[in-house]
Formats: sequence, structure tokens, C-alpha cells
Amino acid sequence: MTEFLSEWHLVGLVVGLATFLIIGIFHPVVIKCEYYFGVRCWWWFLVLGIAMCAVSMLVENTILSTLAGVTAFSSFWTIKEIFEQRERVRKGWFPANPKRASGSDSATKSAQS
Repeated sequence: MTEFLSEWHLVGLVVGLATFLIIGIFHPVVIKCEYYFGVRCWWWFLVLGIAMCAVSMLVENTILSTLAGVTAFSSFWTIKEIFEQRERVRKGWFPANPKRASGSDSATKSAQS
């Protein structure tokens, strides 16, 4: 497959399209994660980013290595976006989760579960 993409000079387009899709997927993930978990889920994206950095360094295929790197740094960027999403919710730009205590990122009370 890589030979076909190289032969037809499509590697850049494939990587560009995949990058666009990866970033596009992270956008709703930020919104949903902040809604359901608050900012306490930031470390998930740190772990994912570190893991994808390792994958990027270990994979020999240039396209897969590049996409793992894009995923890694999109994940790192998501950490910043999770905290900014909290501010967007506070400003009323996005709905707050009524099941979470307002102004708190702690877990829902165990009695309510």
C-alpha cells in the first residue's frame, strides 16, 4: 500500500486527510469528556500522548509513525482544551452536566449512583 501511495505521490494527501480526521475526532471528545468527567480526565490524554509517542518511535512505516505522532500531539493539545472547555462551560457557551456538582470537578456523590 505504501508503494502505491509513494508511486502516485499520495502520501502527503493521505497524511493530511488522516490528520484532519484525527483532529476532528478530538474536538467532540474534549466536549464529551469535560461534560461527563470534568477536567480530572486530563491524565488520560497524557497517557495516550506518551503511548503514541512511543508507538511513533517504534513503528518503521513512515505513514503510521507520522499518524501516531499526530495523535500524540493532538492528545497533548487536548489536555489544554479540556481546561479551556471548563471555562467555555462556565461562560455558558456549552451546557454543564447537571449530574455533576456545579463548580466542582469531583466525582458524582456515590449515594446518587
